[in-house]
Amino acid sequence: MLTIINYGLGNINALVNIYKKNSIEVKIAECTKDLNNASRLILPGVGSFDWAITRLNNSGMREKIESLVLNSRIPVLGICVGMQIMAKGSEEGIEEGLGWIDANVKKFDVNKDEELSNNQLPLPHMGWNSINDLTNSPIFHGIDDLRFYFLHSYYFSPKNDIDIIANSEYNDTFTAAICSKNIYGVQFHPEKSHQSGIKLLRNFISV
Repeated sequence: MLTIINYGLGNINALVNIYKKNSIEVKIAECTKDLNNASRLILPGVGSFDWAITRLNNSGMREKIESLVLNSRIPVLGICVGMQIMAKGSEEGIEEGLGWIDANVKKFDVNKDEELSNNQLPLPHMGWNSINDLTNSPIFHGIDDLRFYFLHSYYFSPKNDIDIIANSEYNDTFTAAICSKNIYGVQFHPEKSHQSGIKLLRNFISV
């Protein structure tokens, strides 16, 4: 069963409502026993890296989640900070991440382009932005309008480019989505991205 991890962060209700409106059964996991019979996981997240990984660790679900993802290899989708905590760590804090992907999370350098130095791009990167599907990933299948809603000041930086399935631009190219075997992540919020986001969430059911 599709299971959404509720560790106190993320737009849980928005995700649940999307799946229910599309007649897809979904379960919310708030403790280890709720993860029984999980066939797919969604790891949402908003806020800071350290706060997110601390909340997940304190939930008591981390060990079971890692067993499902790394041993049973069920598909998992991280959203925004839920994707970022899959990395080894972040410039935003001091806590260690899950380390599922060989990556670190970095802050946008909004002053990188000297031509923009007098007109600095704001942080966070907030609003609609287009992405580039680099690999024809099944998670983007059938999505004609590849524009999604972003809200973040930090971005996921994998060591291996092969893990990047989509990128976008905000004063520079940054990772918009990743995939490594059964592990998926998106920097944007599909639950806030209208029909494109709904289609992506439905696609995740069949990857």
